Amino acid sequence: MAGRQPPIDRLRKIMAKLRDPDGGCPWDREQTFATIASHTIEEAYEVVDAIETGDMDHLRDELGDLLLQVVFHAQMAKEAGLFDFDSIATAICDKMVKRHPHVFGDEIIETVDAQTNAWEEQKAGERAVKGGDSDYVSVLADVTPALPAPTRAMKLQKRAARVGFDWPAAEDAAHKIHEELAEVKAELAMPDTDDHDRKLEEELGDLLFAVVNLARKLSVDPERALRRANAKFVRRFNRIEDILRADGRNPEQSTLEEMDRLWNQAKAEERNPPPLSPRLTTKAG
Repeated sequence: MAGRQPPIDRLRKIMAKLRDPDGGCPWDREQTFATIASHTIEEAYEVVDAIETGDMDHLRDELGDLLLQVVFHAQMAKEAGLFDFDSIATAICDKMVKRHPHVFGDEIIETVDAQTNAWEEQKAGERAVKGGDSDYVSVLADVTPALPAPTRAMKLQKRAARVGFDWPAAEDAAHKIHEELAEVKAELAMPDTDDHDRKLEEELGDLLFAVVNLARKLSVDPERALRRANAKFVRRFNRIEDILRADGRNPEQSTLEEMDRLWNQAKAEERNPPPLSPRLTTKAG
């Protein structure tokens, strides 16, 4: 329809109105970059969840919620005289053009691996520029601490691997897991001293880092793998609850031994689901 306002412009005006000191929303007006940060992270994860479940209607809605977060930050920055939505869009446009010279320029990059290497080399150059007069900028620079720990661990490992600090094979990474697990067990066997908990946490951290390293060597996303493991746990535990509920009980009225047996039953049901009823498998007519 001619003259219709572009949706992104409408969204920006809505956010400006919500933040308006005169008639805006009290909650929206009180927010800062810091208070909104957790909401931004939550919305990003909800986008991931929609992708994992394959619900495209949900994905559309969650992408809208995530876009709102960008507009929210942009509005607060505009009010503070820092930057605005257009400068955000301009910056990312410029970055994408710069990092894809094989698309927007004359450079030739024919494979995904070559593109990944070129991308990392460009980012390394950008880190060197940010380093200013420093003689050396760490290859681990700018891997933000704010990332989820497994994701940051994988990024750190990938950076180190680019300069040769890496196990040759996945089997080596698997062996490291056994080594770290042995150190956890050794610490568990130690007397309960003042720093026992700290040492145990440190050893467990090393074990988790080693597990992420194996995931990287196997080209497995540890975040995605753990999300799926979480979903599987919820699914199987819910099955335990369903079985107990059918018997008029709840988990508190059961025992560990019984729930462990029901867990194994739930696993078996998933691996060998019962056949469909003939009524459901027979074609009509």
